[in-house]
Amino acid sequence: MGWQPSDQLTQDVALEVLLHGPLGRAELARRLDLAPATLTRISSELIRSGIVTETSQVIEGRGRPTTPLDVVPAAHHFLGVKLAGESLFAVVTDLRANVVRTLGERRHSGAPEDVVGIIGALVDDAESRHPIDAVGIAVGGVVDADGTITSAPFLGWTDVPLAAATADAVGRPTACANDLEAFVDALHWFGVGSGHSNFAALTLGIGVGYGCIANGRALTGPDSGVGLVGHWPLDPLGPLCRQGHQGCAEAMLTIPSIERAVHFATGEDVPWQEIVSRARRGDETLTRLLSRSGRALGQLIAAVANLTAPEFVVIGGEGVELAEVARADIHRGLAEHRDARASEVRIELVPGTNEEWCRGAAVLGIRRFVLGRGDASVEHSSAERRPASA
Repeated sequence: MGWQPSDQLTQDVALEVLLHGPLGRAELARRLDLAPATLTRISSELIRSGIVTETSQVIEGRGRPTTPLDVVPAAHHFLGVKLAGESLFAVVTDLRANVVRTLGERRHSGAPEDVVGIIGALVDDAESRHPIDAVGIAVGGVVDADGTITSAPFLGWTDVPLAAATADAVGRPTACANDLEAFVDALHWFGVGSGHSNFAALTLGIGVGYGCIANGRALTGPDSGVGLVGHWPLDPLGPLCRQGHQGCAEAMLTIPSIERAVHFATGEDVPWQEIVSRARRGDETLTRLLSRSGRALGQLIAAVANLTAPEFVVIGGEGVELAEVARADIHRGLAEHRDARASEVRIELVPGTNEEWCRGAAVLGIRRFVLGRGDASVEHSSAERRPASA
């Protein structure tokens, strides 16, 4: 069963149920400002088409008890792929991006045709248990609207039409986008950002990423994927990044930069997870180094909050443990760079696993499936809306 509402208004109702269901008809009508008769017509159509269903739950209220509408998440499945420099990771999710199967890591040669072939094999593997409706691919790089990777330095790729090539190979709708954009969309549709119109996200790992949802829409542009926030200045006395900027976010907050700082301070090559573990056990040198990075992270969060006024800031990525180990230092950096009269900045931490990146990729496929395109925005039709005076 596909997802083909007959018009935009019906699509609006279906999306509201997908993103926020189960919802009673009265609540749906209130949320979308629909006349009861219109909502009845639309819900009946969506039930007949199999897009939504009536749940077994009954909502008791002042009037007659109502049966909520919801989607059936297990009715559709999606392959989410996170493409990294020498490998890719994949999961299968349901219609609400819940992971139902982890397909793990696959190595690739770096050639586009090899990547496409591996994704095709993953689709075949997934199909043995879960028929795949669409594929989503998340890449660290600049990706245009049709899923062409215009620049991915870590892969050595320029102008690679990955979405089109994969769709041709697997026979499924395929979406490809920058991995941070996919991550933020997943937060907005099905994560901690669901139901929120304004929030920001920072990711820590090999680089530093930044994304923002403002007034319900993702802020993106031609430079999305370049990683510009990585060169935001934080410490004029800090170390140099690869491009020679002193004390920028990349030099202060990335896993490689912290590992280098530990090497210079101790003479040891200590991997990130061991750095975190030793700091938690009270290693003074490592605690001091993470404290400096934590304070810098607090400054960056303050800059994001000061400039975009989000309801909260999400921290994720493989280096998210920095926000746990150096929590007090983060708040110190925040306080130093934020007006004392301003409201407290709420910080939400999400897991930095490959599975989370793959969930973001799967949401690209879900969006393509339900919207027929990669754009998550939906324009509401005014037809059949309840008059303002009603």
